[in-house]
Amino acid sequence: MKKKSLVFGWLLGMLVTGSAFVQTFDLEKSIAQGKEAYITQCQNCHMEDGKGMAGVFPPLEKADFLKRPLREVIRVILKGQSGDVTVNGVKYTGIMPAQDYLTDEQIADILNYVFNNWGNKIANPVLPSMVAKARD
Repeated sequence: MKKKSLVFGWLLGMLVTGSAFVQTFDLEKSIAQGKEAYITQCQNCHMEDGKGMAGVFPPLEKADFLKRPLREVIRVILKGQSGDVTVNGVKYTGIMPAQDYLTDEQIADILNYVFNNWGNKIANPVLPSMVAKARD
């Protein structure tokens, strides 16, 4: 009996200690931080409502471009883009400068904000580790 109690106590202790290292991702916090970062980093071109500017800057609202593989979307933010891009059936020709000076967390937060607003709904949150991986 004493041995069972000792084993149970040890297992319980390991569970409690191990759970201290497990961090859950707070999507709502990320979206809120993403809104702030979007305002300062993205809003000038893509506008407050995500509708972009007709013929100049593509929309983020209900944007089919955002349904591309996540790594592609992240790389456009990191490396920028020039030339033609088609969003929602409309061709845009312009330059999006690289935003590689933003932190992994800022980019993840911006994407979580964009992916959860203006008619966009991407199921899984973007984590900073995903952005870090795309930097390689």
